[in-house]
Amino acid sequence: MNILSILGAAQGAVAQGLLWGIMTLGVYLTFRILNIADMTCDGSFALGGSTCAILVTKGMNPLLAVFISFFTGLIAGLATGIMHTKLKIHEILAGILSMIALYSINIRIMGRSNTPLLGIDTVMTKMQDQFGITPNIASFIVGVIFGIALIALLYWFMGTELGSCLRATGNNEKMVRAMGVDTDKIKLMGLMLSNGLIALSGALVAQQQGYGDVGMGTGAIVIGLASIILGESIFAWFNKRFSFYITLLSILLGSVVYRLIIAVVLQLGLKSSDLKLLTAIIVVIALAIPVLKHKIAPKKVLAK
Repeated sequence: MNILSILGAAQGAVAQGLLWGIMTLGVYLTFRILNIADMTCDGSFALGGSTCAILVTKGMNPLLAVFISFFTGLIAGLATGIMHTKLKIHEILAGILSMIALYSINIRIMGRSNTPLLGIDTVMTKMQDQFGITPNIASFIVGVIFGIALIALLYWFMGTELGSCLRATGNNEKMVRAMGVDTDKIKLMGLMLSNGLIALSGALVAQQQGYGDVGMGTGAIVIGLASIILGESIFAWFNKRFSFYITLLSILLGSVVYRLIIAVVLQLGLKSSDLKLLTAIIVVIALAIPVLKHKIAPKKVLAK
């Protein structure tokens, strides 16, 4: 086992984890706050990457392309929200329908299944040229800037009246509706914001990896859930004692931990084709930890 190769892989994993962590924040909004299992994630992540890739190849400023990708994600979330709230299609089925439709839409956007960005200026390459840093360091800096900025904005938003309604809707929809709040509009807003963040993450990842691909979002929902559960499990002590800002930060760090685990395991000889199996195992273990703790705790009390 080469320690240097593991450290090198870990450096890239941290940078990648921060960029994917923005997607995890989007999944967190629907999965934990709104209590909705939104399957649009896989499609909207690729939508952000595809949109950003084609815009950058057309000569658009790469940073502007990232923000336009964010707005395409809002539209994807709007489509899912309308199907769920107005057409009364079940949330999971609505997400699956959007995800399937987005596959074809992403190919339409790019005109093919893959758009390379080799030799084209991106946010990362511009930083490398300006400051003389490595690709991993550039990706790390971009991930930190976007991650901290988005956490700060989400923390502020959740303290507003709209943000409070969003959190309350996920906690007790009937009570919020009884208070005269249109919960359908709140759900619509939550789904749009979630998929906007996911698409933004896809745009950054496309620039970091050097191409946009229709399949780049495959399994994104599972990766997002694994990162959320890891973040909540590892940083549970801090989440219980500090503000919501720390909870959001733990979700971002959970994505980093997930990528570190993947990087180390790959260096140890696991095949890349086994990554989905490893992800499933990680999710199962993380979900089982609280249950096991609950079962073991009474036995310790009785033993005393």
